[in-house]
Amino acid sequence: MAKSPLTKFHRNAWTALLLSRACLSKQINRRLEAQNYPTIDVFDVLAALNCAPGKKMRMSELATKVVFSPSGLTRVVDRLESQGYVKREVHPSDRRSYLASLTDKGDEFRQAIWPVYQEALIEYWASQISESQAQALAEILAPTIVCTQDDSTSTE
Repeated sequence: MAKSPLTKFHRNAWTALLLSRACLSKQINRRLEAQNYPTIDVFDVLAALNCAPGKKMRMSELATKVVFSPSGLTRVVDRLESQGYVKREVHPSDRRSYLASLTDKGDEFRQAIWPVYQEALIEYWASQISESQAQALAEILAPTIVCTQDDSTSTE
């Protein structure tokens, strides 16, 4: 594929994307924390497990899905496990890796968080752009979402 030049429009769009993500995350996290809920990054772990078959996933797959480093995910899962929201177990067919699974308590917690998260998302994001703009943005960004695991040899 031929390289496209990095124009001022590309740089401006990139800056706007980064600033938007940072500002929205900060606002949503404030709303969550005001209700004594964890940040959206923690919610994303619970939501990813909820969507996984059997509500469980290999730690390496989960890290890729939520765009965490393996060590960053381990810290979050350690905390969620200590609170009874997630359970970690050795993978039955690969004793070198671990599965994280969402517990019933974790699913109830995820469901309790969602209305607060959703309300903040509507207020700070969805109310600022039209549905057609949201669709266009999703289509524009889709080709750039190419997350891969950086270190396939990492331990879990």
